[in-house]
Amino acid sequence: MVKYCCHDSTSAEYWGWRELLRVAWRCPTQYNLGQITKGFMLANLLRDILTRTKSKANIEGRPSAAVLKPAAKTIQEAGRHLLPPRSVAQPHTMTSFFCPVFWGIQEQERARVIEVVEDLTKSLQHGFHAADNFICWGRNNSMFDDPGFADAWKQNAESISDEAIVWRRYILATSAFHCVQLEGDFVECGAYTGVGVKTVVDYLGGTQFPKEFWAYDVFEHQDGMDNHPMPDVGPELFQRVQRKFNDYPQVRIVKGRIPDSFEGNCPERICYLHIDLNQASAEIAALDHLFDRVVPGGMVILDDYEWTAYRAQKLAEDVWFDARGYRVMPLPTGQGLVIKR
Repeated sequence: MVKYCCHDSTSAEYWGWRELLRVAWRCPTQYNLGQITKGFMLANLLRDILTRTKSKANIEGRPSAAVLKPAAKTIQEAGRHLLPPRSVAQPHTMTSFFCPVFWGIQEQERARVIEVVEDLTKSLQHGFHAADNFICWGRNNSMFDDPGFADAWKQNAESISDEAIVWRRYILATSAFHCVQLEGDFVECGAYTGVGVKTVVDYLGGTQFPKEFWAYDVFEHQDGMDNHPMPDVGPELFQRVQRKFNDYPQVRIVKGRIPDSFEGNCPERICYLHIDLNQASAEIAALDHLFDRVVPGGMVILDDYEWTAYRAQKLAEDVWFDARGYRVMPLPTGQGLVIKR
């Protein structure tokens, strides 16, 4: 069972912050490390940021034409008009999240682990996130403050596993938000059911998504592969994924083994590269073929990088990136991130 909890923070500790913000807005002060508290400094900083933002915005709260004019051409080319608007989170309302999906557990221990984790969440007040082997608290859970993403995630999730990896999917969505404003196409190696691709595309314009999105997979497990077969792979999966994108002509579904499937089916320039192949040899082959095509500022997301079950991939990719002067940024979600220079 997936549980969401929204908390309206009305305790004394949050009342103190509200009062600081109220006073800071009405009573300007100068920053002085020796005379004011850290909290009051933060309140003043927020007030100044809001003041500067309001002075640059029109009556609708959007950047004025003067602010946008220098970058108008770039914005138009990147399809900026399709980007979801900045979400305005409620300052004292926070969402907590629990989804009982945890990997690498003996089947006879699974129920007990889920019970222990759920009991732990009951002792936590605000901002916990417990799913996908990711248990933490005191977090903003920003993905639930972004209604455009939350809608795309909910509408496309096909299984409890899709729900559990919401933080991973938000990493993809926010990376895509950046990359869609660059030159180049989107690429995913290991599209599986297409849920990840469609979540990103729907977040950034849906059927009006302004880029070509290339999605590669074998869709059927084959003998000799190092990775384990995923539950939905089989003879019908390819057609099922194709049907999912019937109304998305910019999404290209390519069936075949990597790197052979790149032949005649590969963009020259890439701004977003997501690799989720669950085997080291295939991921290195994908990097060999695609990394040089990634544009400066483009992002490479490695889904399995920080997972111990796929340690062979991390070890191989560390050597590969080190030879090119890069370090993979390990994320708490289990992903790895590289930004192309």
